Amino acid sequence: MQLIKRYKVASALLAALVVVGVGCWIYQLLQGLTVTGMNNGTSWGLYITNFMFFVGLSAGGLIVASSASVFHIAKFKQVALPAIILSTVCICAAGMFVLIDLGGVQRVWRLITGPNPTSPLLWDVCVITCYLIINICYLTFMARGNNRAVTITSRFALPCAILVHSVTAWIFGLEIAKEGWNSAILAPIFVASAMDSGLALLLLVLSALKKARIFDTSRDLMASLAGLLATCIAVDAFFIFCELLTMGYNGTHGATVILNELFFGATAPFFWFEVVGGLVVPFCILVFQKNREKPLLVNIACALVVLGVFCKRVWLLFTAFITPNLMGAPGLISGSSEAIRETGTASFAVLSSYAPTVFEVLIVVGVLALVVLAFLLLAGLLLKPGKPKASE
Repeated sequence: MQLIKRYKVASALLAALVVVGVGCWIYQLLQGLTVTGMNNGTSWGLYITNFMFFVGLSAGGLIVASSASVFHIAKFKQVALPAIILSTVCICAAGMFVLIDLGGVQRVWRLITGPNPTSPLLWDVCVITCYLIINICYLTFMARGNNRAVTITSRFALPCAILVHSVTAWIFGLEIAKEGWNSAILAPIFVASAMDSGLALLLLVLSALKKARIFDTSRDLMASLAGLLATCIAVDAFFIFCELLTMGYNGTHGATVILNELFFGATAPFFWFEVVGGLVVPFCILVFQKNREKPLLVNIACALVVLGVFCKRVWLLFTAFITPNLMGAPGLISGSSEAIRETGTASFAVLSSYAPTVFEVLIVVGVLALVVLAFLLLAGLLLKPGKPKASE
């Protein structure tokens, strides 16, 4: 509670946003998903976008912390505790977005009474649950100073961190009905983008904690993490280039349609911002040693990486929805509240559009506010001002 009391005004504002978000979620539960911008043509929206985003953000902290023990990287041990705190709150946010997207939380019990072992969605639920348990155990052992337990847990944490992002990618990659998703290297792309976005967020948080005199991180360690981030950005860019080259060289109709949408269509602004702002510019900043020693430049690069990966989640998800599975109206009823007021065949359409409603945005803002509050609470309880905790 120390940090929440220290930042009373900010905490009160965050709490108010949480209350508003909860109120909008309750309204959504009562009215159904028709209060969102989703429909039968675009069945996933802002909630699933943020689910993918936060699963990735949780990676950086856990991978850095577990690598400290698995590979005996002494530098990383200094920031292992704040890294695990960040990873824990981010994976909780990802889980919340899945529950919100269900439309009715009462449906969760069907996971137990009627599970489908062949469904990647069930795999993801199981892996994320294990991931969360590992994070909680990791955090508990570190807080208690149980170094032997931390070392053992790290052996499971590192592969689980990679697996959780791979399974999330398989939810999309195994969907043969959607062009742009069924890629053989979608899992590596997810892991690479999770590494750079998660690491970038960790650097931003460490910088903020240092400026607030809550947790001190040496400039040398920040520069080393920035160098690792530059490497992750390069790998991420390479995987995306390989995917685009393969799609473009094949020249199939479906691939051509997807590339046209990415380069010139509705999702083009997100694609080009991710490529230029989220990959090229940050890499050009961090590839030079002298820039990695300048906190302002590092923070700018990290913010661009985080925003770029969010844009990637947007174009990855929605580009596939733009292209219909079959042409020729009438098609599937739109499933939106607008269809109720239409007559004749006007409520039937194959093509669809999506824009998040105010309720969706407020619910997402509420979850983000809750994540920040949870981080402040845990950081206030576990971190000692100016004294980094290291696990031996």
